[in-house]
Amino acid sequence: MRILVTGLGGFIGSSLGPALAARGHEVRREGMEGCDALVHLANIAHARAERETLWKVNVEGTAALAEAAAKAGVRRFLYMSSAKAAAPDDDYGRAKLAAEQAISKHGAVILRPPLVYGPRVKANFLALMHAISRGWPLPLASIENQRSLVFVGNLCDAIIACLESPAAAGRTFGVTDGAPVSTPALCRAIGTALGRSTRLFPFPPALLPSERLTGSLVVDDAELRALGWRPPFSMEEGLKRTAAWYLNR
Repeated sequence: MRILVTGLGGFIGSSLGPALAARGHEVRREGMEGCDALVHLANIAHARAERETLWKVNVEGTAALAEAAAKAGVRRFLYMSSAKAAAPDDDYGRAKLAAEQAISKHGAVILRPPLVYGPRVKANFLALMHAISRGWPLPLASIENQRSLVFVGNLCDAIIACLESPAAAGRTFGVTDGAPVSTPALCRAIGTALGRSTRLFPFPPALLPSERLTGSLVVDDAELRALGWRPPFSMEEGLKRTAAWYLNR
């Protein structure tokens, strides 16, 4: 297939491009004429962005792109949404859900990943790796939560499965590495991948400022697995590859 990918130079796109090429697909960065599919990754990912900006880019921009793709004869439009669209509690999640609704008439495939990690990861996950790598004590031992994660290599494989499967058209899928993990378990797994000891101490979770560290977010990927998809990488392998990138930056 000829596949146009927006955001090809970003965190997910930089892994998706080579993965698509390895499957024999032709990857394009611009120009949708003659394309069989379009993967839309280029959205504002920062939850603290202003509502007006989120709506202009993530909702109106996505709707306009889907409309243009339909007029150009692009048969498969895949939108990278977010697990936060399932039960929005902020403007970012609400914008993602609104974008999904705006493109539903085009039979788009929608993926709702939780936190994505892997080589070139940024933001909170990278900060957590910094802290664990440097041996900083972290007040996370008392947290009892469950959070789904997805390695970027697994996410790219799921994207390809949804592009190639006729049964994926017009459907919304969660995508994960598998079973969710607690924040303390994730920290220990990151420490193991980095070859560092993880120093956690108890502290009242209610006094910690970040809901992303203390709260739960479990994603159901049963419908995607019903298509026959299975994540090619375990979380352990995903963290190992992420750690290798981190240590060799």
